Amino acid sequence: MRSVGSGLAAIQRAGHRADIYLSRPGKRNAMTTDLVKDLTEAFRRLDADDDIRAIALLGEGPVFSAGMDLELVSQRAESDPISDDAFPQLLSLVESVRQPVVAGIKGAAPAAAFELTLACDLRVLGSDATYGLVETNMGLFPQGGGTQRLPRLIGLSKATELVLTGDYIDPDEAERIGLVHEVCDPGTVDDCAKALADDIAEKAPLAIQNAKKALTAALEMPLERGLAYERSLGETLRDTRDVTEGVAAHIEDRDPEFTGE
Repeated sequence: MRSVGSGLAAIQRAGHRADIYLSRPGKRNAMTTDLVKDLTEAFRRLDADDDIRAIALLGEGPVFSAGMDLELVSQRAESDPISDDAFPQLLSLVESVRQPVVAGIKGAAPAAAFELTLACDLRVLGSDATYGLVETNMGLFPQGGGTQRLPRLIGLSKATELVLTGDYIDPDEAERIGLVHEVCDPGTVDDCAKALADDIAEKAPLAIQNAKKALTAALEMPLERGLAYERSLGETLRDTRDVTEGVAAHIEDRDPEFTGE
């Protein structure tokens, strides 16, 4: 595992998958500006790496993240990420990187940590995890995209309930409403997230990247524009080597060998 920047994030590679770790376990991976900047640098590096086809976002130690470092928030310290654009810029980057991102949410992911996972493409949740937007319990409300991304994922009614009550969501309910994609035993969350990322990494990388673009457009464009965008992305794949290989492998009943070309 290789540290990034000031050492509060780390990257570990495994084949075509890369794992990014929030690496502040002594503080339950609570986020500061330095940690957010390190995560940003990690995602930028991997976005530029053609060999990486999927990313797992994980927390070092028993907890994904306790959210923003509340000690710094209470002191209104200069390193408080709420005071600048570092955190929203990180979330936009997580959404826009070429590779799908799978969040492995173990232990806890309240408030800003919850919002960080909303920017990921897929979410795996531990069956004992405390997971929710709890800001209204502290006189705040979610300002890292929680009021915008959450309704797009699960609908306005349920999102309104979670934001206004500040309650944690039961993991099984989170899976039932599509907020998370799998609930795992507490000790297996990281492995579940890595397995899901590995499954994606086996697919044709250009197809996966274009599919991610098209899915993002589904939340941003009117239907007709989205359909046209989908078709235009599909046209860019028509003459690629991976399409030829994928079709041939299917006909020959063998595993394809995709190269991203």
